[in-house]
Amino acid sequence: MANHSATKKDVRQAAKRRERNKYYGKTTRNAIRDLKAAKGKEATEKFPEVASMIDKLAKRGVIHKNKAANLKSKLAKKTAAAK
Repeated sequence: MANHSATKKDVRQAAKRRERNKYYGKTTRNAIRDLKAAKGKEATEKFPEVASMIDKLAKRGVIHKNKAANLKSKLAKKTAAAK
């Protein structure tokens, strides 16, 4: 266990960040799942919102920027095919 007060604070901050990142990641994964299940016009309406969520994850460092690009590309193809 940490002995210095600054290290204890860092542990608390890291735990808070980890919980926040888990929440954002899970919310985005659920949105991706819902987008994949959507059909037609509903899918095209949801896509920009989900793409934005993915971009935010990449910006925060929760996922790698290339993974974000790959996810968006695959979802764009799937959305275009659903039209």
